[in-house]
Formats: sequence, C-alpha cells, structure tokens
Amino acid sequence: MLGPGSYLLHNRSKMLYYFFEFLENKYDFPGAGVFQFISFRAGLAFILSLIISIIIGNRIIRSLKRLQIGESVRDLGLDGQMEKAGTPTMGGIIILLSIIVPCLLISKLDNIYIITLLIATIWMGIIGFVDDYIKVFRKDKKGLHGRFKIYGQVGLGLLIGLVMLFSNDVVVRMDKSVAEQEGFEIITELQNQDSGTELVYAKSTITNIPFLKNNQLDYRFFVSFLGYNSSKFVWIVFIPIIIIIVSAVSNGANLTDGIDGLATGVSAIIGSTLVILAYVSSNTLIAEYLNILYLPNTEEIVIFAGCFVGACIGFLWHNSFPAKVFMGDTGSLAIGGVIAAMAILLRKELLIPILCGIFLVQNLSVVLQVSYFKYTKKKYGEGRRIFLMSPLHHHYQKKGIHESQIVIRFWIVGILLAILSIITLKLQ
Repeated sequence: MLGPGSYLLHNRSKMLYYFFEFLENKYDFPGAGVFQFISFRAGLAFILSLIISIIIGNRIIRSLKRLQIGESVRDLGLDGQMEKAGTPTMGGIIILLSIIVPCLLISKLDNIYIITLLIATIWMGIIGFVDDYIKVFRKDKKGLHGRFKIYGQVGLGLLIGLVMLFSNDVVVRMDKSVAEQEGFEIITELQNQDSGTELVYAKSTITNIPFLKNNQLDYRFFVSFLGYNSSKFVWIVFIPIIIIIVSAVSNGANLTDGIDGLATGVSAIIGSTLVILAYVSSNTLIAEYLNILYLPNTEEIVIFAGCFVGACIGFLWHNSFPAKVFMGDTGSLAIGGVIAAMAILLRKELLIPILCGIFLVQNLSVVLQVSYFKYTKKKYGEGRRIFLMSPLHHHYQKKGIHESQIVIRFWIVGILLAILSIITLKLQ
C-alpha cells in the first residue's frame, strides 16, 4: 500500500492534481474532488499567479533597486520620458516566476502541451534576461546582438513545429473514415456511444481558420502540387510559418513594451482570450457545437493560460502609470513567445493577425517607417517619415496625448479584437 509520501513521489510529475485525487480516493477528504475540475484549477492558478506577482513582486522590485538595476533612457523628446530614468528594469523575472511556479504546482507536468509551454517560457525568458544583463551590467545599450535573438526565436519555432508534426500526444479527434481518406496517422480508436460513429485520435496537419469551409485548413494544401507523397514534405511549409509566427509575436510584444502598462495589459487581454479558446477546444460538446477541432488534453493549456493572465495582471499592479518597474526584454520576449506558442498548440495560429492585432500594427509601424525612410532618402536624398515616431504608441505621444490615455485606448482596441477573434469561431 502506498502512503501519501510514496504516492506523491511516484506521481511527482503531476503534483497537486494527484495529491488531491489521492485524498479523495483514499481518505474521502471533503472537497478534494473539486481539484479534478478544470475551471477550479484554472481559477486557482490565476489567483496563485496573481498573489505571487503582487507580493513577491514587491520584494523583487526592492532587490532590483538595491542592486541599482535601473533603466537607462535615451532622450527622444517625449513628455515624461526622462523621469523614468533609474526605474528598476528586468522585472520580467516577476512574470516568469508567476507563470512557472503555479504551473508546476497545479498542472499535469507529463502533458506535452505544458512541457512545451514551460520550455517556451524559460527559453525566451533566458534570451531576454541575457539581453537585459548586457544592457544593464555591461552598459551596452544595444544589448544582445540581434542575430542571437533571431536564433532563439527560430529555435523555439522549430521546437514547436516539430512537436506539432511528430509527437504522438498531439492529436485531433475526427471520424475514422475521414482520417483514413485523408491519410492521417491514427493513434487511438474510439467509439461514439451516442451515434455509433467510429472516432479516432489522429496526427493531423489541419488547423482552424475562419471564413473557410468547415473552419479548417490543411497545411498539405500548400504542397499538394508535389503529388501523392506531398504529406511527407508538409514540414517545408509548416515549420517556416511557425517560426515566422513566433518571431513576429515575440518582436511585437517587445516593441509594444514602450510605455507603462501597455504590453502587460494587452497581453492579459490576449491571454484571457486564449483561456476561452483552450477551454472550447478541449471540451467535446462545445467544440462540436462550434464545429472546431476537438484537441484532447489541451485543457491543461487552460491552466497555463490562467497562470499567464494572473502574472500579467499582477505585474500590471506594479507596471501601471507611473511604473515602479519595467519588464525589460526578460518579460516582453517571453510573453510574446508564450502567446505564440499557446495559439499554435491550440491550432488557432491563423487567428493571430486578429487576436494580436496590436502587436501586428506595432510591427508594421516600424517596418513601414524604416522602409519609407530608406526609400525616400535614396530617391530624394532626404529621409521622410510616415509617423512622427515609431512604434505607433510613440507617434501618439509625439502628438501630445498622455501615455495613460494611449494605453487605455490600446486596451479597448485589444478587447474589441479579442471579441472578434472569439466571434470568428462561428464564421465559416
């Protein structure tokens, strides 16, 4: 007979989930069964993450001040900008801890989605930390060389792409006849008790996308010209798309982190939307009603997304105007990479232009500004600008709008984009 200690050791990869299951099954402990519900665990993850980011965050901020890890500010002629000099940076550590600790305690750590998301969080967090370290301690304002950031983003995109393509734990539920007809590899056969239809869990290259028939797109479509064996070469298209998405969202979050509370608030809105998308994708009845892909075991992403939202809102407690701490690249690169990873694992990556519309516009504002400046300088001998300054939020600052007003308006747009992303689930 296993005692509580040996039982936990045997199931150490599942932490509190199996601890409460043990209490319920072995000792009929009152209320222990509630831990089996996704909604309860997600709520607990959110609350625990929020508490860590607020309470532990205060201690980390004091430590950053004591170590004199302050932001060095270039004078760009923006109102109130120079007042921010010396504000503690590298506060992204608060976000990372607030995500990782609750996730380790509450989620199933043998779940492939959780493993991938934890790797994404730590990996991008390390890259951002190194960048901040070089800026702060080596006094090099350029930070980590751009190519190393790109290598890191490419590496994460490659990892996620390979997991999606080759892991037997990443499957989609579908009719057996459809799986056989489309040539998808069947992992597990099921039986639908209600209709008698044969269902299977199969490895698939399909993803959800609004406005198309059945709300689905098969990546094999892009290599169909290769003939019968085209499915073997789908990685040629899929992997680069995933890498581009990871890089774009990560850079977008990094660019958005320019004024107090902007990146944190927008990320919390996106994360809340991903909680909903994860929940509906992991619920058989809702997925069937919405005619979206049912993705087994993605309910653990609900837990992770809960941690993410709690971490962002908790950090916003410190980062709202006037900010007591900045997240630095430690936080911004990580939250961007995590958002991209969650969307990809949920097969909602093609919703990112809508869901992460703020990040997209920030990226585009920089690309357009730089491209137009170079073009006009070459053509007229003098560089011209589209915006007063890029990224876009600085353009509005230059127009004299207070940063708090800019932030709130960006949040409102983010909420509208989040609602639109959810609505698109029924557009097909």
